[in-house]
Amino acid sequence: MALPNYAYFEGKIVPYAEAKVGILTHALNYGTAAFGGLRGYWNEKEEQLFLFRPLDHFRRLLNSGKFLCAEVEHTPESLTKVAKELLRAENYREDVYLRPLLYKADEIIGVKLHGLTDEISMVSIPFGLYVANDTSAHVTFSAWRRVDDNVIPARGKISGAYANSALIKTDAVRAGFDEALVLSQDGHVSEGSAMNLFMVRDGVVYTPPVTDNVLEGITRRSVMELAEKELGLKIVERSIDRTEVYISDELFFTGTAAQVTAITKVDHHPIGSGEMGPVAAKLRAIFSDVVHGNLPAYHQWLSPVYEK
Repeated sequence: MALPNYAYFEGKIVPYAEAKVGILTHALNYGTAAFGGLRGYWNEKEEQLFLFRPLDHFRRLLNSGKFLCAEVEHTPESLTKVAKELLRAENYREDVYLRPLLYKADEIIGVKLHGLTDEISMVSIPFGLYVANDTSAHVTFSAWRRVDDNVIPARGKISGAYANSALIKTDAVRAGFDEALVLSQDGHVSEGSAMNLFMVRDGVVYTPPVTDNVLEGITRRSVMELAEKELGLKIVERSIDRTEVYISDELFFTGTAAQVTAITKVDHHPIGSGEMGPVAAKLRAIFSDVVHGNLPAYHQWLSPVYEK
């Protein structure tokens, strides 16, 4: 992966090579950080880069920071401004991924959250597919359970919690799968290693509720709205049992990185026809049009980077 040219670091945009922390940094040693992830989509016809729902993403970042007792002066609006300045410095003319990080910056030994210095950094890189096989993903049920909200806040993007995701993803990939499904502590389907899950059965779209230890996904929320408004589908948030997955008509992941990723096989069970289903296919097309600025009805979700 090519490294960025610039980074937002300690309150200003600097060359990426100058954005460095020491190996004693609290967040590095104890996972005391929260991160975000948002995409920018390039519209060639308009020669514009659109950030997708930046205020929502930065609001979630700051809310995640609250779990860590973080105190920062930034707002979702000010962070959106920083993001645009950073992207303009990079001068991207392609789809990109933006990674903000809110972290405990002190170089000390000692596990705690209070009385520490909070910093926010941000970098951006060109970005394509997260799941390479995103139209026909083959997944497995992980032996690891999803981190419980009473252990580490599941609805926040807490850096330390993603060791759980890394264990899940590596075991799945090494076993020959594209991704994994993860069960909650009570045995219900929660999500993927780092993405939300949807299931289609008999014309109804189901997704686990936010109380089943899922991240409160922004792409999840967007896809739910698109499925209702554009496809006229009923959306039901409820717990999903493991065996329901095997007899579902369709399964798909959603997320900033995953976007809309169709699942066509779980373990050795084909899902539906064994090919991407019509709901996932339509939502993929609609979502792509939305984020690239081709559907005016959803322009309120987009924030242009370049001034005209």
